[in-house]
Amino acid sequence: MHALFGWVGSLPPALTVFLLSLMPISELRGGIPYGLLVAHLPLWEVELLAIGGCWLSAPIVYFILPWVVRLLCRMRWFERLWNRVSLKVHGHVRRSVERFGPLGITLFVGVPLPGFGVYSGALGAYLLGMSFARFMWVALIGVLIAAALVTAAVLSGSSAFGWMVSHNVLNGG
Repeated sequence: MHALFGWVGSLPPALTVFLLSLMPISELRGGIPYGLLVAHLPLWEVELLAIGGCWLSAPIVYFILPWVVRLLCRMRWFERLWNRVSLKVHGHVRRSVERFGPLGITLFVGVPLPGFGVYSGALGAYLLGMSFARFMWVALIGVLIAAALVTAAVLSGSSAFGWMVSHNVLNGG
């Protein structure tokens, strides 16, 4: 992750926030903290860039995924891996969709934890046969939820850290 931040950190800060939010390893879990805590960009700018980058990944993944899967499944080891991963994701997403309807994908996208997010949501939508238009709407709502949660965590965490520094809590004083 350090190498990733080193490479994208050499780019303009706004572009870095956008690219971190677009990437599957970080999504906006990486873009928002970078933009607010490292680049010190205004909140509105970080939110627009992170939401835009993360949501842009939705159509990319949705349309490229079937092609990539067909191509890679020509290799037996990948086909076995794909079968295991898709069964696991299908089960998680299917249960969520059975319980909450299409909003189940929204909740899956909106959880800002590794293994969740737009990429996993796109995989789930693909496996369940969800239409592109419906997926884009539920993905947008999920991205907005994730952005709100990550922003709240970053702002409350940075405020708590600032308070501890200003009150000398970290040095035992």
